[in-house]
Amino acid sequence: MSARTVLISGAGIAGSALAHWLLQCGFTPVIVERADSFREGGYIMDFWGVGFDAAERMNLISDLRDRSYHPTEVKLLDNQSRRTGGFCTEIFKKQLGDRFFSILRGDMAAVIYAKIKNSVEVIFGDSIDSIEANADGAYVRFERGRPRQFDLVIGADGLHSRVRKLMMPSNAVPYKYLGYYCAAFSTEGYEPRDEGSYVSYSAPGQMIARYALRNNKTVFFFTFASKHEMQYDHRDRQGAQRILTEKYSQSPWIEVPAILRAMRTSDDLYFDAVSQIRLEQWHKGPIALVGDAAYCPSLLAGQGSAFALAGAYVLAEELKNAGGDFSAAFDQYQSVLQGFVQKKQLAAENFGGWFAPSSWLAIKFRDKMTQLFGLPIVGRKIISRALEDKLNLPRYSD
Repeated sequence: MSARTVLISGAGIAGSALAHWLLQCGFTPVIVERADSFREGGYIMDFWGVGFDAAERMNLISDLRDRSYHPTEVKLLDNQSRRTGGFCTEIFKKQLGDRFFSILRGDMAAVIYAKIKNSVEVIFGDSIDSIEANADGAYVRFERGRPRQFDLVIGADGLHSRVRKLMMPSNAVPYKYLGYYCAAFSTEGYEPRDEGSYVSYSAPGQMIARYALRNNKTVFFFTFASKHEMQYDHRDRQGAQRILTEKYSQSPWIEVPAILRAMRTSDDLYFDAVSQIRLEQWHKGPIALVGDAAYCPSLLAGQGSAFALAGAYVLAEELKNAGGDFSAAFDQYQSVLQGFVQKKQLAAENFGGWFAPSSWLAIKFRDKMTQLFGLPIVGRKIISRALEDKLNLPRYSD
């Protein structure tokens, strides 16, 4: 096997999952993570389909279920918190059986990281400064640590991937902005809780949702439309607070003032543009990308974690099958996943209009449409189309 040492940038879902599979396949992964320690928290997401399949192969389902949530309904509200639409989530269970649940992104990341943290070298508080391809693989300089040689470098460092920037020409633009921004944070002691209900309010071009977590916590999720991209640093928490306060301070929902107060005391605020990453090539020389770094479907698509798990599995197994011939392995990895990913990205382009309709009339129409989910035949058809995953993960031999 000619390629054995693999540097992974990013200790999130994609990076930790890839490290797990590389270990199983006989490689030696090393993870470098910009944050000073492992990061939890984050937004709540639904989990099913190809991501569920990949998690099963990692024997993660039991641990993920221990941290999962099972909303009983989606409740849409008006300015005075009166119900205007929504649906019972039982329809999802009927469609997918027991292969569907909700979970915090950080909880999923923590479960995966726990599987590899004692077996993999993890460098916190550092990041890649430069990568120089050579006859022996890749010579990597770090922002803080000493330079090191690796056989391969994999960018699992998300939407704003440093590895992708180093891999691509300076004039390449793989980033597709979809016209929305999202934010999420959690807080303790918020009332009302509406246990088991995913509660959502919309005004033209904006939405706020909340869900009650364990230990008296509540997680909030924001979406708002913006025709043009804003100049901001996605790691600037105070800047994000100012933007959200400006966008929502005039919102007519009676809960908004309390939510904005809670946001200002939260220490886990996430804020970013709703965007996709579209690349013709997911690799160059001894460098490749996995997860959002290569094919982010957008936060509103709800499948970034699923793509990350599937991509990590396929990439590691193809490297093993190719005997370490990384060029052949990278090509096959992309061939297996790219068509599926592209279809999902196309379908996700218009999701923002569902979360944050553009007018009061559009909101009313959306709310009425949700009532159709309760009709057996209509509801099954709508949910089936929304949840279908037309990708069977390859079964690799031991």
